[in-house]
Amino acid sequence: MVTVLLPGPLRGEAGGASRLSVTATGTLRAVLDEMALAHPRLARRIRDERGELRRYVNVFVDGEDCRHSGGLATPVEDGAEVQVLPSVAGG
Repeated sequence: MVTVLLPGPLRGEAGGASRLSVTATGTLRAVLDEMALAHPRLARRIRDERGELRRYVNVFVDGEDCRHSGGLATPVEDGAEVQVLPSVAGG
């Protein structure tokens, strides 16, 4: 089982849940694909129409930024924690 942690701005797309349990393992793509089946609106906020991660969304697998560890091919093992965070801009 993989735990997906969601920030406040995305929880509305997941019925208010702050965390989701996903049985898929193997890659981040597999985890997000399973999550998309139950929460398609949430999936559209995380991935674009090509299925790639949106530029303004950061995803961490066990604390490591997936953009630096394989993107959607990042390995995700049973018991992993996936954290989704929208980018924060300021000035």
